[in-house]
Amino acid sequence: MDDGGASLQAQMSAMGRAAHEAAAALRLSDAATRTRALAAMAEAIRAAAADILAANARDVAAAQAAGLTPAMIDRLLLDGPRVEAMAEGVETVAAIKDPLGAEMDRWDRPNGLDIARVRTPIGVIAIIYESRPNVTADAAALCVRSGNAAILRGGSECLASNLAIHAAVAKGLAAAGLPRTCVQVVATADRAAVGLILGGLEGAVNLIIPRGGKSLVARVQAEARAPVLGHLEGINHVFLHASADLDKAVAIAVNAKMRRVSVCGAAETLLVDSADAQRLLPPVAEALRAAGCELRGDARARSLVPGMAEASEGDWSTEYLAPIISVAVVDGVEGAAAHIAAHGSAHTDAIVAEDGAAAERFVALVDSAIVLVNASTQFADGAEFGFGAEIGIATDRLHARGPVGAEQLTTYKYVVRGTGQTRP
Repeated sequence: MDDGGASLQAQMSAMGRAAHEAAAALRLSDAATRTRALAAMAEAIRAAAADILAANARDVAAAQAAGLTPAMIDRLLLDGPRVEAMAEGVETVAAIKDPLGAEMDRWDRPNGLDIARVRTPIGVIAIIYESRPNVTADAAALCVRSGNAAILRGGSECLASNLAIHAAVAKGLAAAGLPRTCVQVVATADRAAVGLILGGLEGAVNLIIPRGGKSLVARVQAEARAPVLGHLEGINHVFLHASADLDKAVAIAVNAKMRRVSVCGAAETLLVDSADAQRLLPPVAEALRAAGCELRGDARARSLVPGMAEASEGDWSTEYLAPIISVAVVDGVEGAAAHIAAHGSAHTDAIVAEDGAAAERFVALVDSAIVLVNASTQFADGAEFGFGAEIGIATDRLHARGPVGAEQLTTYKYVVRGTGQTRP
């Protein structure tokens, strides 16, 4: 390893040690101290809005010069309302019930032992993410609320923004008497830093959370020497059952796709029940087109909507993050569930139906982290679930699933209280 690599390794190792020490301080802090820290972080973000926006402008200009896609630019871009939303998100996390120390269950044994299962922090969480600088504030808030130290490595395209946000976060932590190192941001764009994080920083890292594209998640899952909480791409579906109310179908389909095309909760495929596709598909397709969406369909969909482009096999498994949607006509709930199982990412899927039995059958058959009935997939968001913010939408089945908020960033221990019992 050259001197530069050795220097980076030393820096990252020091960051790991500092995070380990800060995690101990957070674990021993009380809920009121963590709440004060979060409130101070929110105020510091507001006070630093001009600095954050100036840093973000530099990032955006560099991203545009580098030819990043409009969807990536949208994820990267901050403005006054988005900075205010970051601060409000931190305040929302401050207001939620503190999870630490909560008894998940408690019972007595015949021998008199009192056993409790109690929520505790995980320890040091490393979060590797792309593009979105708001993740810096969300991750910091959720880790502080859950008593975990955080090491944050954002994409190089948003480094200046992340550092400006982190400066405000650190100020808030210090104001509450907590170590600034409770939240650290990797201050280099050197990709070797990611490899060092995946190596676990000499055992300091207890959990790694990747938030980004398929290639990032795949690399983390392949190389990580610490447990990984997976967040796959959002290949999400909206299924219009034959019983769907047409007005609901139009509103939900358009919102799910077009409210914001660059988020992981955006719908990428529209499925329409063959039993009443003639009634449902043409007006929904017209509304999507009117909103600026390109449609790519299978043969049955194209027969009902003139001028629809032909979908390729790859379209069914593509997260467009753009105003494009694939369209398939399927045979009932079973056909929709089979399509989702074959092509989805177990992220978020929705049914529009007035038939309650059909809706419940869809809920039972579709094994995704989030399944919605008569609601837009764009509700796949921790804030919308009342979590204040989220680290991401976990698509694994362990240790958490769906929106990952403060409670999902805890583990537990058993506290056993006796009166002198010994085991025979």
